[in-house]
Amino acid sequence: MLLLHGIPETHLMWHRVAPSLAEHYTVVATDLRGYGDSGKPPSTADHEPYSMRATAHDQVEVMRELGYDRFRLVGHDRGARCAYRLALDEPDAVTRLAVMDVIPTGDAYSRAEMKFSLGYWVWSFLAAPAPVPEQFIGAAPAVLVDYMLDTWPVVKDAFPPEVRAEYVRTFSDPETVHAICEEYRAAATLDYQLDEADRGNRKIACPVLFLWGEQGSVAKLYEDPLSIWRGWADDVGGGPLPVGHFIPEEAPEETTRRLLEFLK
Repeated sequence: MLLLHGIPETHLMWHRVAPSLAEHYTVVATDLRGYGDSGKPPSTADHEPYSMRATAHDQVEVMRELGYDRFRLVGHDRGARCAYRLALDEPDAVTRLAVMDVIPTGDAYSRAEMKFSLGYWVWSFLAAPAPVPEQFIGAAPAVLVDYMLDTWPVVKDAFPPEVRAEYVRTFSDPETVHAICEEYRAAATLDYQLDEADRGNRKIACPVLFLWGEQGSVAKLYEDPLSIWRGWADDVGGGPLPVGHFIPEEAPEETTRRLLEFLK
């Protein structure tokens, strides 16, 4: 089983879930390309090295190196975007896919309006031309991390001090910040284009579980987010959990239960 994290987190976000999952599966949790202590290759003018297609290829290579050609895949936030792109590009590799608190990038941009622009301002900010967001974040990295961790969840004790400190540490690296900005720039260009090219032409082949926070941004923006995912796969189930955005850290026991029920 491969677990993929979101922003501003690292693989550490699974610390309340992974031990229980590891009682049933071999669990692999990585830092996405550019995030945490993962590699940060040079980018290009079109941001291709930080597209979700490139990031998904990393994850396939990791699993193959570990001896797993087929695996279950779970992603939250940015990790969920990598996960569904991986499932589309490498259908033979993914046996079951769980995505948390996102809708596909193409749908997010194509449905965007005023509420999205104000609620998802981080998307526009991080995707702004270099070096503007990099320099702003570099001046006070903890400000952005604390904003995300304090306003996106509803469970206020979801992040122990040592976990919060680790997220701030990795966000304090200028190379990491630049890589994350490049990932958001790729999302607004290449990732969107890939989704639009696939829409109606390719579907996710494996069963899909979609979980979202009933007090998170997905619930606030989309009346029926599950129906959006049903446009991308024939076998889709799931529902909301009574939390905000950071589902595995806010509701670890329920997250674990739902994953084990689905992934068996």
